[in-house]
Order: sequence, then structure tokens, then C-alpha cells
Amino acid sequence: MATSADLYPSRQGDSEALLPRLDPVVYSTANTPLGESQCAFYRDNGYLIFPGLLADMVAPLRNEIGKLKRDLRGCEELVLEPDSNELRTVFNPIAYSTVVDRCFRDERIVAVARQLLGSEVYRMQSRINIKPPLKGRAFSWHSDFETWHVEDGMPRMRALTAWVMLTENHSHNGPLYVIPGSHRQYVSCAGQTGTDNYKTSLRQQTLGVPSPQMMQRVLKNRRIKAITGEPGTLVIHECNLLHASPDNLSADARSIAMCVYNSVENAPQAPFSGLPPRPAFLSSRDTTAVRAIAAEAA
Repeated sequence: MATSADLYPSRQGDSEALLPRLDPVVYSTANTPLGESQCAFYRDNGYLIFPGLLADMVAPLRNEIGKLKRDLRGCEELVLEPDSNELRTVFNPIAYSTVVDRCFRDERIVAVARQLLGSEVYRMQSRINIKPPLKGRAFSWHSDFETWHVEDGMPRMRALTAWVMLTENHSHNGPLYVIPGSHRQYVSCAGQTGTDNYKTSLRQQTLGVPSPQMMQRVLKNRRIKAITGEPGTLVIHECNLLHASPDNLSADARSIAMCVYNSVENAPQAPFSGLPPRPAFLSSRDTTAVRAIAAEAA
């Protein structure tokens, strides 16, 4: 499996660095479905929020969580919280649920992904994140692209994550925090990836996490934004945007369904760690373009 030059080196020893981004953020000049102002906001901030856009999908998706927990019991696709047996994440639900599969073929999502990435797209990863009341633990600051590049071989920054709020995401139940504008630079992290790192990192990530000193640099002229909203809100965030989430300190669950769309022109190569790629349930290497379906049929 061939690998091109490593334009975004990371985890190559003890040093950290803040490197320039070498790729566009918005790949298409088309003005539909997003307008010029939305594209400009995404280019500058690295995310978009569409309140209530997928409200019709909330009940069907929530109904699938219990079924997936039962059907996948004992499988690697179910990841538990780091300090309890509470469910943290269900990976690859599009392979096991026709409801989740159809949701992430919905034209309302796929058309946005195609426009921002300037090509046909495929679904590289899907997941449902579940933060149980009072037991859902934090996710550290990180860039998704850093992991996908090092551990999966994604060569360029030409991917995004679309996610749907299945419960209210409010300030106390562990909402996603983002650093607007942080996607315009790349944090090369310290450390070295070990074999099967995913088996521990999915429960608690320690590699690909910028140090406090690096985060001081990143935050020097930027502010943290909490992404909150009602069930059915769709959020798109750019693959290199630094994001994190705190513990769920409330009595309310916080659940979201997510799908990563990668450009078909950005197919994964051999991982830049030099190790074998992660399993397909974490990073599909099937780059067949997703077939979108109309919203009323979704």
C-alpha cells in the first residue's frame, strides 16, 4: 500500500509544532445548497449549525440505539466509558441499521458535503455518541484529521463530520466545544502511535492531544464556542477543527448521531504511522460514492 509525502507529520517524537494548513477549506464555488455567506462562515470558523433541520429523524434514530446495543453486544463496535460499563459510543451504525443508513444518505446532508468538499463523497465513518447522565466522560481537545492522517492514512484535509442532535445539547450535559478558526493551522502532536492504539484511545484519547502549552498558543487570540441546540439540529464541522467536550454533569442524556464524509478524491493510503490501518468499522476504505436520497424518502 503506497503512501505519498507526509504533508502533516505528527507523533514523531517529543516535539510539538503549529504548522500551516496546505489545503482549502471550501473546495467548491457553487452557490447551492449553501449560499456565499454560509460558505464564508464555514471557511473562517470551521463549522455550520442548522437548527431543527432534521427534526423528523430524531425519533427514528433514538429508537435504534437500544436495538444496536442489543445486536452488537460483545462486538468492538460498542465502546464503553473509561471508568464504567456505561455505553460511550456505537461505531458503524450505518452497517447495522437501515434507519441510520438512510439518515446519512439524506440529500439535505449529502448535498452540503458535496459542495464543501467539491466532489462526490463516501461515508468513511459513522457513530452514535452517548453521554449518559452524570457518567458521560470528557473528550480531550483534538483534531479528527490528525488521527485519520496518522492512523488511517487520510492524505489531505478534505473531509467533514455531519452530526445530528438526538437530545437537547445544553451547557451542562457535555456539549461539543469548538475553537473557531483553529482549523486554519495544524497541530503536530508529540508521542508515537503504538500497535492497536484504538483499543484504548476510543475510551480515553491520550495521543493526538495537544499539550496545555500548545493549547495556550492556539487559544491566545481565539475563544471557545459551545455548540448547543434542540433535538434535530444538524451540525457540520471541518476535519481539522479543534474540538472537545466536557463531562456530562447533568441528569440529562446527551446523544448525537455522526457521519464522516470524505472526498472520493482523498482516498486513504497507508497510515502515516507506518502501522497497519485501523479496522473498517473505524475507517472504511470503500470509497464508493454515497447514493443520496430525497428528504421525503429518507
